[in-house]
Amino acid sequence: MKRLAFILYQPYKWLVFFPFLIVNTLFFGVMAVIVSTLINQKAGSYIGGVIWSRVNAFLTPMFVKVSGKENINPKQSYVIVSNHQSVYDIFLIYGWLGIDIKWIMKKELRKVPGVGFGSEKVGHIFIDRSNSIKALESINEAKRKLVNGTSVVIFPEGTRSKTGELGAFKRGAFKIAYDVNLPILPITVINTKDILPTNTINILPGCVKMVIHEPIQLNHFNEKEPEHMIEEVRRRIASAIPPQKVVS
Repeated sequence: MKRLAFILYQPYKWLVFFPFLIVNTLFFGVMAVIVSTLINQKAGSYIGGVIWSRVNAFLTPMFVKVSGKENINPKQSYVIVSNHQSVYDIFLIYGWLGIDIKWIMKKELRKVPGVGFGSEKVGHIFIDRSNSIKALESINEAKRKLVNGTSVVIFPEGTRSKTGELGAFKRGAFKIAYDVNLPILPITVINTKDILPTNTINILPGCVKMVIHEPIQLNHFNEKEPEHMIEEVRRRIASAIPPQKVVS
């Protein structure tokens, strides 16, 4: 049945979805730059992020369920930490988290035509961890941006999971949380890999879920021994994933 659905979906994917994805990504990217310049970055991010994500999720189609929104204080900024299953995580988080967010991006992406310029205009944060002085400058820039409910999203696994299993967490995300002195908001994304698996273009419609967990305050942990915080954040994210998809 799944094979039949895949075959029937292919003409729509190639003739309708992909062409429209390219066109609307360019359109919303340009609109985000214009709105960010003329109004502010939050408005530009909403146009180029939230609306763009919802349009493409609708066209996929991706059906979304969200739980735990009561755990978000819209006036509080957070370091949002999420598992990473698919490119569609971006659509899900951007489109349905309901707060203004920035993404931590590798410095190399700043040089990508269109992407780098647009991301910079809407306020995403580029980090160069290979250069301590530039990294400090990026953190100081982040501190200025991450106020009044604007938050940053980090994937501590560092890469997308090919199987949906929750991998080991790198320490960088938690170092950034201490650098910017913001509570951590763990979230779990579920089933986005079924919409678009890693390293493929085998898109299929489907249902996904995002679980927003209670925030974690930094003062409950010792900055010099971040393992306890990492373990607690990973435990909360893992608690919403089917047991067979969590590995130690």
